[in-house]
Amino acid sequence: MFGIFKIFLLALALSTAQAAPIHTKRIAQVISASTQKWEAACRTAGGGEKCNPISVTAFTTLLAAAGPCEQQNAADQMIDLAKQLNNDAQMIRLAQIFRQQPRNTPSSESVQYCQQPPRNPELSGLFQCQFAGAKTQTFVGGVPVGSPGTIPFGLSSPVNPAGSCPASPNGPIPDGQQLVDITQNPGSGGDVKTRPVSGGNPSRPAKNSTHIVNKPAPTHTSNVPTPQAGNFRLQNGKDAQKLNAHFTTLTANSSCTDGQIGCVSGGFAQCVGGKFVITQCGATLTCAALPLVNSRGTSITCTTKEDAITRIANTGAQGGLTGSG
Repeated sequence: MFGIFKIFLLALALSTAQAAPIHTKRIAQVISASTQKWEAACRTAGGGEKCNPISVTAFTTLLAAAGPCEQQNAADQMIDLAKQLNNDAQMIRLAQIFRQQPRNTPSSESVQYCQQPPRNPELSGLFQCQFAGAKTQTFVGGVPVGSPGTIPFGLSSPVNPAGSCPASPNGPIPDGQQLVDITQNPGSGGDVKTRPVSGGNPSRPAKNSTHIVNKPAPTHTSNVPTPQAGNFRLQNGKDAQKLNAHFTTLTANSSCTDGQIGCVSGGFAQCVGGKFVITQCGATLTCAALPLVNSRGTSITCTTKEDAITRIANTGAQGGLTGSG
């Protein structure tokens, strides 16, 4: 009888241990701070209202939900505009630094690297640093070092030191800090000769059919595959209206969940530490949810009110920006 009781206690202990929650640390940042200096340089260079939409698009690529190449694509947009503004060197340098800013990690693991070359040679050889608190042996999803996505494009071996990048060659960045506040030297952007190449041509432009220059672009998307594409546009329009209606109820003091994004008082908002951090759009722009065109979902970005209304109306949804008429 006593033996059975001991077995029962052992089983209970094991089941309790197995049920114990495993806690992971989410490493985040105030993403809007990553492009503030670039936007200021852009306005100084004469970019005017073209600067803010690109800035907002760029900093939201640092969110954990963004794809591995979205940050690089955004940096390409930043350099595109710099080249239109007499090849403004300050804008290009700040875009190079932004390209290397660590991305948010949802699980205290390193974040995967882009596996395609940039369009602009100024970004060749550049990849994001990792935050110091991120694990160096596994990437998001428990992916071990050496697996696809854990070695930057153009390199044949893991980053050494782990977590470093050309702008911070000695190691990772302190959690939550901005690389642009730590260094003004972007490192070896545009020079990949010193890096062993495992495949591809870093100087060859990558095809990117979704790239848009100088137009409001999606900053955060929610894509849901659908087998019937014929009706998703109308639903996207209605979903955008519901989001815009909800945004009218939010204030800077509204409760939120870390990482949540939306529009508050016309500005782009990200929840950090349970509070919204708001980045105002340009003088003629406002934050709004827009329907995606080619897939199921919506995007949140800075645009004009007229553009938002037109995009929603084009889906067949009635009732304007919020669906209320």
